[in-house]
Amino acid sequence: MKKFNIILTSLVAAATLSGCSEDLLDVKNTNQMTSENFGNEVETLEEAVIACYNHIRMEGTYSRVGYNYDVCRGDEAWNSSQVWYLPFDDLNSPATNEMNNWVFRDWYYTINVANFVINKIPTAEGVSEAHKRMRGQALFFRALGYYNIMGYYQCAPLITDYETYSDLEKSYVSMNSQQELIAQIKTDLEEAVTLLPSRDEGGEWAQGRVTCGAAAGYLAKTLMFNHEFAEAQKYLENIINGEYGKYELVENYGANFQEGAYENNSESIFEVQFLDNGKQGTDEEWTPVNVSSDATQGHAIESNFAAGAFGGWADISASVWLYQLFKSESTKEGKLDPRLYWTIGTSESDWTEDYPVGGYGNVYYGKDKSGIVTNNNYGGIPIVKWTNARTGIISAVTTGLRCGINLRLLRLADVYLLAAEAINEVNNGPTAKAIEYVNKVRNRAGLCNLEESTKYKSAVTSADAFFEYLANVERPRELGCEFGRGFDLIRWGWFYNFDRLTQMKEHSAIYLNKVNGAVKDTPLYLEPQAEVAKTSYDTYVEGHEYIPYYQNTLNTNPNLGNGNSANTNTPNTPTFAVRPVYNFN
Repeated sequence: MKKFNIILTSLVAAATLSGCSEDLLDVKNTNQMTSENFGNEVETLEEAVIACYNHIRMEGTYSRVGYNYDVCRGDEAWNSSQVWYLPFDDLNSPATNEMNNWVFRDWYYTINVANFVINKIPTAEGVSEAHKRMRGQALFFRALGYYNIMGYYQCAPLITDYETYSDLEKSYVSMNSQQELIAQIKTDLEEAVTLLPSRDEGGEWAQGRVTCGAAAGYLAKTLMFNHEFAEAQKYLENIINGEYGKYELVENYGANFQEGAYENNSESIFEVQFLDNGKQGTDEEWTPVNVSSDATQGHAIESNFAAGAFGGWADISASVWLYQLFKSESTKEGKLDPRLYWTIGTSESDWTEDYPVGGYGNVYYGKDKSGIVTNNNYGGIPIVKWTNARTGIISAVTTGLRCGINLRLLRLADVYLLAAEAINEVNNGPTAKAIEYVNKVRNRAGLCNLEESTKYKSAVTSADAFFEYLANVERPRELGCEFGRGFDLIRWGWFYNFDRLTQMKEHSAIYLNKVNGAVKDTPLYLEPQAEVAKTSYDTYVEGHEYIPYYQNTLNTNPNLGNGNSANTNTPNTPTFAVRPVYNFN
C-alpha cells in the first residue's frame, strides 16, 4: 500500500492546474506524469484504483476526524477534552470553523480519484476483462464518498465526470439535494454489485479488496437511510444467505477489534486497511494527500479514545448510559456481556484469564477498583474499541497515526440487525425470521434468546417494542462507539421528536463527581454523588444534525448558495412517523 503514493500528487495537481488558460509556449515533459498520460494502460490504472483505498485513510475520511465526528454526534459517546471535538459533540460548530471543511475536502479527494479511474477505463490499453473489477471498485469508492458527504452535509455538489476538473469555472458546480446524492449512490452501488467478485474468490478479494458483498451492504445501508425497507431487506438477506460470498459471525467478539490474523475475518464485510504495529513507516504525515512513501499508515482513533493515563489524547468517552446498558442483562451463565469488555475500559469482577483486567502493558484499568478516567479534568469512561487496551501488544499509546487495527466499517452482525429492522418495518412487527437474526447476535455474546429474556422479552410483542430494542439496546451493545450511530439518529428522525430528543439527552448525560464540593477524577458510574453537568444536545438547534459548510468554501463557490440546513438553521422535519419511545420495565 505504498506504491500508490507516487501518483497522488500528479492527480491532485492535475485537478488544480489543468484549468490554466492557453500558454504562449506549450512544451510538454513526456517524463512527467499528468492526468493525460497516466492511467492509459492497465498497470498504472490499477495504481489509481489502489489510490482510492489510500484516500479513505485520510484525516477527514476515516483516520481521525472523519470517523470521530459521527461518534461524537451519537448519544453513546461524548467529548471529554472539551476542546477538539466539542463543537461537533454539541452540534453547534460555527460556519467559520475550518474543521467543518476537512470531511468535505478529503472525501472529494476520494471522489476525484474514483472519477479519474471511471473516465480512463474506456480508453485504457490492455484492460480487457479487468476493467469490470476496476470500474466496480471505483464506483464503490465514489458511492462511499457521497454516502459520507450525504450523511454529514445533507446536500453537496454532485460530480461524476473527471472532465469537470479540467476547467476552474466548470468545477464550481451547483448544490445537489440529498435525494439526488442518494440516487447516484444507489446507481453506483447497483452496478458495482454486478461487477465485483465475492470474498470467496480468495486472494486480495478476501484480504481487503472491495467485493460485491461490500457494495450490497452499503447499498442496503443507503436504502435503510432512505426508508426503502423492502429493497434493503432483499440485499441484506442476500448477504446473509451467501449470495455475495460466505460470511459468518466470528466466535470471539473481540476478534473484530484486533490486528494481524484477526483482520479481514469471516464477519468483516468491509474494513479500512492499516499497517500493523511494528510494520509501519516513520513519517506521520497529516497532509490531505499523504504522499509520503514512508508514511506510518496507521490511524489516530486510538489516540482519541485512549485515556490520558496511558498516553492517549482522551478526547472521547463512552456514555454512562452505554455502560449501564451492558449491565442490564447477564449471559446464560450469569456473567457480564463480553462486549462490555471490548467496548469500555472498566474493571469488573468477571474479568478473568479469558478477559484480563489489563490495560496497556502492566497498567490496569481499575487496579484498585476506583478505575481510570478518560480525562483527569473532565472525567469520562474510557473507550477501548480500536485501541490496544485489551490486546497486550503495546505498553502505552504512541499518539498520532500509529494504530494498526483495521476499522471494520461493516460487519455481518450489523447486517443481521439491519435486516431485523427492515423486516419489522415491512411487516409492522417482528417475524420469526427477524427474531432469529437478533438471536444470532445475542447468542454470540452468550445471551439467551430474546423471547426468553427477563428484561427484554416484551420486545417481540409489537413493532414499536422491537424497534426500541434494536435501536436502544442491541445496536448500542453490539456496535457501541463505532461509526454510524449519528447516521442512525438522523434516519430515525429523532432530532425532530420531543420524546426522542429528550431520550437522547438522557443517554448522552455528562456527569461531574462531587464529594464535599470537590470534583473527583473517579469513574462516574461508581459515584452515588454524581450529578448531570450537561448533555451533548443542550445547545442543539434544528438543522444542525448536519455539519455546516465552511464559510470560505461558500465564498469561493457562490454556486453552493447558502449551504445546508446547519448554515441556515432550517429544520429537516421528517416526512415519516417517528416511532414512539417504548419503555422496558
